[in-house]
Amino acid sequence: MPHLELGLDTFGDVSFGADGTLLPHDEVLRNVVAEAELADRLGLHFFGVGEHHRADFAVSAPEVVLAAIAGRTKNIHLGSAVTVLSSDDPVRVFQRFSTLDAISNGRAEVIIGRGSFTESFPLFGLDLDRYEELFNERLALFVELLKETPVTWSGRTRGALKDQRVYPPTASGQLRTWIGVGGTPASVVRAAHYGLPLMLAIIGGDPLAFVPYVQLYHRALKEAGRAVLPVGAHSPGYIAETDEQASEELWPHYATMHDRIGRERGWPPTTRAGFEQSAGPGGALCVGSPATVAAKIARTAKALGLTRFDMKYSAGTLPHDKMLRSIELYGTQVAPRVRELMG
Repeated sequence: MPHLELGLDTFGDVSFGADGTLLPHDEVLRNVVAEAELADRLGLHFFGVGEHHRADFAVSAPEVVLAAIAGRTKNIHLGSAVTVLSSDDPVRVFQRFSTLDAISNGRAEVIIGRGSFTESFPLFGLDLDRYEELFNERLALFVELLKETPVTWSGRTRGALKDQRVYPPTASGQLRTWIGVGGTPASVVRAAHYGLPLMLAIIGGDPLAFVPYVQLYHRALKEAGRAVLPVGAHSPGYIAETDEQASEELWPHYATMHDRIGRERGWPPTTRAGFEQSAGPGGALCVGSPATVAAKIARTAKALGLTRFDMKYSAGTLPHDKMLRSIELYGTQVAPRVRELMG
């Protein structure tokens, strides 16, 4: 089995304070920095920050947050989870992450994707009807920028470039870049076509249902004449001393978040039975005691041949102190158990 890196992700979910009311965005952002500092002290490999443009998530400028974290950490890799490339300019995305790479002494990564929310399109004056065209063109340009050589490119969604260099370059000449995929075969094949590592967002159902996508990815890489590339996965999770405690503490916050988003998308209300099933042995939620969560991560990692697993530890209004305890258990108890289970 490949060596498995273990990381954490957050969207900067706006959480409850000690008095049971929602914290202001500025305090949530400072809490995210503190959570990343703890992850670094615990020796975890990666800390990812999502990009959103809505009231319930505080992070709209991930690279700024990550730069603050870079100045307070030493070893942990820092990246997005994800960068919504469809509604951003690829040149600016590269510049921001190459700058982060310099500030962090080579620890920057970027996970690019289309995201699961669309608020950024009207915010930045983009036509949602051009969703596919925007992503496809901007991904093609970003891949050219990753070569860190003069770029000549033209398309329909931004101005053309002719023998244009983009600064600053990275010291290593290589910005580690993943493509985030929610589970569509076309997205998997696209990642292979461009020769980029695959990051699977597994947020529902049995993670083993993603085995065919990994097989498709490896076939597409082979057909393209490319070497084997890393596969990672991202799933929500929460850890407490026992399975019962983890479930009881997470449930109200998870349900509130799920139903708030569900009302926007026409989902039925979540139920406790459905939550418990997803938190069970064959579900996507990594919720429970350290032993339970370690077993779930190892099961997924072995089945999919993962080289990285990132747990999305924030969950709606879940308070900061609960997240800190979950991170501590992840680093001190889950990580060593996963290493043992992986052999």
